[in-house]
Amino acid sequence: MTATDPLLRALAHPLRLRMVSLVWNVPLSAAELARELGISHALASQHLRRLDAAGLVELAEVRTNRGGRERRYRAVHASPLSDQKHEAAPLLAEALAHNLRDRAGRRAPDAEGVTSDLELWVSPEAWDGFRRRLAALFDELHDAAQAPHAAGTVGIGATVMAFPLVEPDPRPGDHSDE
Repeated sequence: MTATDPLLRALAHPLRLRMVSLVWNVPLSAAELARELGISHALASQHLRRLDAAGLVELAEVRTNRGGRERRYRAVHASPLSDQKHEAAPLLAEALAHNLRDRAGRRAPDAEGVTSDLELWVSPEAWDGFRRRLAALFDELHDAAQAPHAAGTVGIGATVMAFPLVEPDPRPGDHSDE
C-alpha cells in the first residue's frame, strides 16, 4: 500500500467520484447531493465523510436551514484525478467506467458530442503537448461549472482517462520482429 491509497480508494466509488464532480465549483450539502444523485441523505453523508477524511472535499460553509445547520462542501482542487501514476488506477478506471455507462444512458438524443477511442503511437513530445492541452480543456470546463440544474445551463458528461501504454510481452513463438 502507498500513501495515496486512501485518496484513490475514496475516489474509486462511482458515487463519490460523481460527488467530487458536483461540488467542484459549487458547494452542496449532503441533502442536496442526495437529491441530485437519487440516494438517501444518510448515504450521501457517509460518502461525504469518506471524501472529507481523504482530503478530497472541504467544508465550505455552514448555514441555518429550517432551524438546523446545513454543512455545505466543495471539492479540494488539487485532486489526483489528473494523473494515474499509482497502483489504484484500475479501481479508479472501474468507477469512471461505471459513471460513463450511466451518463451514456442519459445522453441527450439529438445533442452533439465527441466520442473517440484511441490506441496509437506518437512521439513523447506529441503526447506531452496533447496531455497538457487536454488537462487545460478540462480545467476550463470545470471552471465554468455552475450549480446542478442552474437556469441557462446544460448538463455535460465527460469521462477521460488517457495514458501511455506498456508494450505487452511477445507471445511464445511470435517471431514477427525477426
